Parts: sequence; C-alpha cells; structure tokens
Amino acid sequence: MKERIQKLLQHLTSSLEERDEAVKLTLLSAIAGESIFLYGPPGVGKSLIARRLKYAFADGKSFEYLMTRFSTPEEIFGPISIKKLKEEDRYERLTDDYLPGANVVFLDEIWKSGSAIQNALLTILNERIYRNGTQEVKVNLHAIVAASNELPPDGESFGPLWDRFLIRYQVLPVKNPQAFLRLITAKEDVYQDTIPLELKITLDELRTWNEQAEGVEIPDEIATVIHVIRQKLEEAEHTTPDLTPFRIYDRRWKKIIKLLKVSAFLHNRKAVHLSDVYLCTHCLWNDTAHIPLVRRIVTETIREHGYNTALRLSLLTAEIHRFESEVQAETQIKVIDLAEVPKTIKDEYFRLEKCDELPSAAYIKITDYKILQPNDFQVINVFDDDFKLVYRLQTTLGTRPYSIRISHNSRTIQLDLQCIKQEVTRTICKAPHPLVKAYWDEWGQRLTQYLEERFMALQNDIPQDLLAERDHLFSDVSVFELISENFEKTRKRLDALRLRLEKAQHLYTSVPQSEKV
Repeated sequence: MKERIQKLLQHLTSSLEERDEAVKLTLLSAIAGESIFLYGPPGVGKSLIARRLKYAFADGKSFEYLMTRFSTPEEIFGPISIKKLKEEDRYERLTDDYLPGANVVFLDEIWKSGSAIQNALLTILNERIYRNGTQEVKVNLHAIVAASNELPPDGESFGPLWDRFLIRYQVLPVKNPQAFLRLITAKEDVYQDTIPLELKITLDELRTWNEQAEGVEIPDEIATVIHVIRQKLEEAEHTTPDLTPFRIYDRRWKKIIKLLKVSAFLHNRKAVHLSDVYLCTHCLWNDTAHIPLVRRIVTETIREHGYNTALRLSLLTAEIHRFESEVQAETQIKVIDLAEVPKTIKDEYFRLEKCDELPSAAYIKITDYKILQPNDFQVINVFDDDFKLVYRLQTTLGTRPYSIRISHNSRTIQLDLQCIKQEVTRTICKAPHPLVKAYWDEWGQRLTQYLEERFMALQNDIPQDLLAERDHLFSDVSVFELISENFEKTRKRLDALRLRLEKAQHLYTSVPQSEKV
C-alpha cells in the first residue's frame, strides 16, 4: 500500500516546484473523503493541483468553476431540465457535466459564492448527497478542493462552509532560486496524465480503504497528545491578547482522528503513530496568524509527550518517589548537634585567632583554606583587620581541627581559625526491621520488574523501521526529529528512575542489621 501511494505521489508531484506537500495533503484529503482549502495569491498553482488530483483516480471526472458574486446554482449544479419540468412537472437539474456528476471538484474564489450555492455545498460536503428537486442523489465525489486568495470574510455566513474544509493549506510563491529557475524554464506539459493505470485508485478501493482504516487503533499516547494539543490551544486562546478564536469543535476533532487513521492505514500500520499527529498542523488554524502558533504547539506536544504516556511514566515516577520517601523516613534519622565551625566573615574570609609572631594576620580566604592539604605547603594570602594584604606565606593544614601551619622566618607557626558554636545536622543510618526489609525487597523487586518491562516496551513497541527510514507520505520529515527527541528523553527518564530506585534500595541494604539507633 505505502509503496503504491509513494509511486502515485511521485507522478503527481513530477515537474512541480515546491508543491509536494500541497499535493500530498490534497491526495490524503481525497482518500479520507474530506475537503481541502488552498489559500494563496493567484498564479501559484492551486488549480493545477486540483487538476492533477483527478489523474489519481481511475474514474476521474473533474469539474472546475471560478466563483463570482453573480454565480448562480445553475452554473455549479446544472441547468433545470425543461423537458422534465414541462412533461412531468418535476423541478430537476441536469447534473451530469456539473459538480454533482464529478469525482474531483475545484472551486476557485469560493467565498464569492451566494447563500443558495453555499447551502447546497454544505449537504454535499457533509453527506455526499445532492438534493435534486425532490430526490436525494448520492454523489460519487472523491474530493472537493476549494481555493481563494482570501480567507472567509468576517461577519458573513461562511462559518459553516469554512468549517467543512478539514485541511487548510497556505500555498506560497516559489522561493528557492534554483526551483524558480526550473519553473520558468520547464518545457514539460504539467497538465498531462502520466500516471500508469495500475497506480490509479478506483471507487471500490476508496470504499474498502476507508472501511479498513476505521479499524486502525488510537494508542493511549496518541489520545493524550491530541488532548494536550486541545488544552494548549484553549489556553493560548484565553491568554493571548487579540488572538482570533480557533473555533475547533467536536466534529472537527472527530474528523482529524479519521484523517490520522487513514494516514496510518496508507503506511501499512495498525495504529496511529506520532508522525501522523503532525498532520494536525494543517487542520487547526483558523487564521494565518494561527499557523506558527499551531505548529509550535503541535511540535512541542509531540516532543514532550507521546512515549512518556505510553509507558505510564508519571505513575511509575510517583510510585518510586513513594518508595524513596518511605525508605528515607525509616532508615535516615536526622540528629542535630552543636559543633564548632569556623567563623565566616563577609561570606569570603575565615577569622584567625591572634598570634604574637604575626600581629597583623587577621583573615585568610575561605577558598585558600579549602585547597590546603596536610604537610603540603602552598603560598596563600593573609590579610589584616582592614582586609589589606599583609603576607604571602607558605601554609599547610594544622594538626588541630580548623588550624593552619605557617612557615615564617625559618619557623613553623600554628594558627587556629576563630570558631563559633553552630547547630549541625547529621544523618544516622538505621537498619530496618527484618519484616520491613522483606516488604521493601518485594516492593523494590516489583518496581524493578516494571522498569525493565518499560525498557523492553520502549525498544519493541516503537516502529524502528519508521525511525530508521525517516519517511512519511504526508508529514514533513522534521517530525522524525521530534519523535527521536521524545524517544531519547523517555529513555533517559527511565535510566534516571532506575538509578533512583537502586539508590533507595542501597539505603537500607547497606546498613548492617546489628546497627540500631
């Protein structure tokens, strides 16, 4: 399946410059039975994309129309049958060569359509049904591609119609200089059908694929990622001043899930993958100002969530924290003692006791004291009461606690640091009761086993071929960098949890049973 769609896309995008993503999304929307809106200035290939799309289908019949303020339903849905009106008194249209009789429809400047056209389009977009007089006719429509160089005007009744276009894509002029040069010098006929018949999609295949796509699973991590994206969009709407509302309601979310399922199915997968979720960036914006914000929210959510949720790391983290806390509370007894410690001045100096041999010596730097070693003389600075440098002397640690030995005038002088009484907290390790230890052993074993299962799940449940190929039919390849980041972050988090568990186990197993408080 994937190989066939890949070859089909190669033919559809052949000789087109910087239009691959637009073509891919248009084909995906058609296979999923959804509609796409292409937004961009005149002359960027919007109609060409729609014309190319019809070649993807074996029974491809297209209908194109450029809307104006004066467009009538007759021009879109067909003229009234005079014969039936006269002979049978039936108000019906001749639809064969118009929108209801087409498989691929391209409507340019759609926001210029009147209310009568909009109402008929809503039924076709929603139910693939056209009401022709008193009859409801099932239309054999693969895709509706709409385009405009403007978004639907505010304050007019285009909201329902705008909501029906699940995928929205901004088509910009060619930017790359080499691509632009190829575009203007190309001699190929871009309107020619070059797709082999065996690659074309039939109506029966479309029906079968959509039925089978319904069976694609939505894993927990995907459901969570979608939920987080929804929450972040709501937060952005409430916290960002002057932001146009997203207006994403239940039906759109349901259709997005269907789109992700179809994408997964076309990749021969039985479940939606994080790479499919990136397609949401084309389904959630309501204004061009939304596009960078939506892309950031979707990419951040894929990067931060995903496998963390699949492995239930939040629950595991909480359980290990509870294990740590219980072990520490039982085995680590805090005792407060009064002890002598050097007096600190200005957080930088230690005060020296008075010495007749060195009357000006008052302070040494704390950093100098900390580098001293026993019987290893080093030159340090000694300061007077005004913190002025008065000596540079060979110094080592003294034989008494908090003291130094100084070599001065061929003599060794021992000076004490001025100390004060201070509360010092120390920890006494207590051996747990044998019954408590047995309980902890069993608890820790369960956590260790669960951790190892999570490691195995991380390695086995991720489609490694997907990560290796860095290949997606419809999403930007950059999504695989996000997935790899999430995978690596999850692996490191599991490593950190395993280390925390091992440290907690060591706290009580390293204390001899004979040791009591």
